[in-house]
Amino acid sequence: MSEEQKPTTVNQDQPTETWFSSWFDTPYYHILYKDRNYREAQVFMDNLTHYLNLPEKAKVLDLACGKGRHSIYLNQLGFNVLGADLSENSIEQASINTNDSLHFEVHDMREPFEEKYDAIFNLFTSFGYFENDEDNLTTLKAIKESLSEYGFAVIDFMNVTQVINTLVPEETKTVDGIDFHLKRYLKEGHIYKEIDFEDQGRKFHYTEKVRALTLTDFEELMEEAGIFLLDIFGDYKLKKFHKIESERLIMIFK
Repeated sequence: MSEEQKPTTVNQDQPTETWFSSWFDTPYYHILYKDRNYREAQVFMDNLTHYLNLPEKAKVLDLACGKGRHSIYLNQLGFNVLGADLSENSIEQASINTNDSLHFEVHDMREPFEEKYDAIFNLFTSFGYFENDEDNLTTLKAIKESLSEYGFAVIDFMNVTQVINTLVPEETKTVDGIDFHLKRYLKEGHIYKEIDFEDQGRKFHYTEKVRALTLTDFEELMEEAGIFLLDIFGDYKLKKFHKIESERLIMIFK
């Protein structure tokens, strides 16, 4: 193999404070997770908006919206939706779907919005990415500050206890002809996923890192942020939360 043909390595183990801004901006993130169950997600949003009894044309913020698939669905349900995400690439693609009642913008979730919302959704474990734990508290305060007087917020997070108990240390997923080699482990209060793959003669390495926040951790953060936790569910059908077996930790608060 000549020097020109040898695979080059793109290593994205850069400062962990920004790992998500690089990984989420790559096309490979969307390739790896393309098979997520979006129908299940839509059922979740049907259940959620019904439970919250949101008024017609309510103002909804989809915080960490990615490419906007769920913002689009919420808009189809009749709500006035803003999708916000730190990824410029994702927002650029999401913005193709903009209409009079659906908009997108690049935004850091640690910053409050001037606009006030009837509902703020932070879905599918889009919390706990920051290196500094204080940023998680800052984010909760920003969410609270961005709610209208009668608004509700929702964080849909993994159930850390269940995830750790069922963690698959290593596996390979092949998507669109790319072999993604995944390693998962718990370290210093974070759940890590290392992702290695090769494409077009280049080797890539990314690391996902999410704070292993339990319900107790969230309760402490919310108390400090002056937030009132109203209800807790354990799955997308809004069944009761069980610490050991529930797949999700879904918190309704204001």
